[in-house]
Amino acid sequence: MKTLITFFSLLLLLSSCNVGPKPINYGEDHCHFCSMTIVDRQHAAQLVTRKGKVYNFDAAECMIHSLPDFDATEVGHFLVTDYETPELLFDATTATFIISPNITSPMRANLAALTSRETGREVQLKKEGELFTWEEVVQELTTE
Repeated sequence: MKTLITFFSLLLLLSSCNVGPKPINYGEDHCHFCSMTIVDRQHAAQLVTRKGKVYNFDAAECMIHSLPDFDATEVGHFLVTDYETPELLFDATTATFIISPNITSPMRANLAALTSRETGREVQLKKEGELFTWEEVVQELTTE
């Protein structure tokens, strides 16, 4: 019996240490950077620390503008939602970003994230604008 209790205690401890994305409660959660209620499912973002603390953002630009508030070595995940598949959170460091006057994001950076360069080009044909990698978009938005 003691072994069984120890096993379940260990299992509970390991399952509570899950360091990964958490669902965003749209219409309820607030942006860590600007405090707006997160409602736009195409532009939301999330930062997860290595310890599992989750910070939600109403837009990728808010997450980027908040980067100085975080120790880069403590960040486990930078996540963004896919413009073409709302609510799909994926790794921002592998995303293709587009800045287009024909895309309205919550903080008016006209920024959207896409899962691939190919999809980025397809959206660029429809919406115009310029494509960026994660590093490039961080540079673009932090040197304005």
